[in-house]
Amino acid sequence: MTTAVDPSGVSAQADGSPILVAENVTMRFGGLVAVDSVNLRVNKGEIMGLIGPNGAGKTTFFNCLTGLYLPTAGSVTFEGALLPPKPRKVVIAGMARTFQNIRLFGNMTALENVMVGRFCRTNTGPLTSILRGPKFHRDEKATAARAQELLDFVGLGKTTDNLARHLPYGDQRRLEIARALATDPKLLLLDEPTAGMNPQETRQAEELIFKIRDRGLAVVVIEHDMRFIFNLCDRVLCLVQGRALIEGTPGEVQSDPRVIEAYIGTGPEDAAELEEFEEEGQDNA
Repeated sequence: MTTAVDPSGVSAQADGSPILVAENVTMRFGGLVAVDSVNLRVNKGEIMGLIGPNGAGKTTFFNCLTGLYLPTAGSVTFEGALLPPKPRKVVIAGMARTFQNIRLFGNMTALENVMVGRFCRTNTGPLTSILRGPKFHRDEKATAARAQELLDFVGLGKTTDNLARHLPYGDQRRLEIARALATDPKLLLLDEPTAGMNPQETRQAEELIFKIRDRGLAVVVIEHDMRFIFNLCDRVLCLVQGRALIEGTPGEVQSDPRVIEAYIGTGPEDAAELEEFEEEGQDNA
């Protein structure tokens, strides 16, 4: 059983039972093998990190997990059931994700963006929406209330009526997470959630992910910020050229010479960076 520690020093234990299992997932585009027989197991209540140099296949692998791509080979199961390669059905099953490039509705308010994510959990049909009867208004009120709760949870409670495109960059990232949480997921996948953030925003993102984990969700994170990943995750999987290089605790992955070589090389000009990288690994061991 894996133990994670949040910034407050409170330990949270991950359930040893798997919620997501990917076996021998392969994705080919013509003659290019973007993902090559990758295995991944994510346990309930666990934060899993996915790292690798640019072009390692991380986002492609994410797309295979979330139904955007149908893998050329292999399987993905969620809570023991084979996942259909259809994003909507994946969301209904209990998986949600954010994207490397922010995909908000810029001309909608923060509240409306989160409400969009919530609609997959409502029972409002097309006829009810057209007629706008009592049931429609009850559902809309409940959806807005839940959306406001999520805005409060991610720290955006005062931005309810602000257009998404007017929010600062870090707040837009958090709004994407709130919209994903509106689908009531059991597993949340975050694709580079701190990309473009300053150090303060990165710390806030780390605290938010710990809060999400403490609500019982499992989280998988793609990230290039190694310090962020190694402070955050229970386990880390490193991909290189579409293949799994190593999976283990942050300390194990961080100190593996193959990971260091994959990221920064082994030439003399990299000596200072290599020394810093190794020192961080010792600190996290």
